[in-house]
Amino acid sequence: QVQLVESGGGLVQAGGSLRLSCTASGRTFSSYAFAWFRQAPGKEREFVAAISRSGGSTYYADSVKGRFTITIDNAKNTVYLQMNSLKPEDTAVYYCAARRSVVVSSNRMVYDYWGQGTQVTVSS
Repeated sequence: QVQLVESGGGLVQAGGSLRLSCTASGRTFSSYAFAWFRQAPGKEREFVAAISRSGGSTYYADSVKGRFTITIDNAKNTVYLQMNSLKPEDTAVYYCAARRSVVVSSNRMVYDYWGQGTQVTVSS
């Protein structure tokens, strides 16, 4: 059983920064890819960023490119999302996801495991 636990959410002013963490446990993850998605009230869950297990492949949504950075620490089985220059429209619940493939994807339907989510609120 794979478990993903997110942390690091909170309230921040526009222009500020937050770093989200997602720690994976339950099995070895040598052939997995990881991603962050977010869901605002009344909206569908949308892709934010993805990374391969090696860290050599990353992919970002256009809305966060240049502001967010996804990284992975294999020794800690932890994926991070550094969020800078935050905007009120970044307000959402952020979810970590993992899929049994080395290929990164923006399609939420291909991810096999999900965390419980962490709230990020950006005030104007």
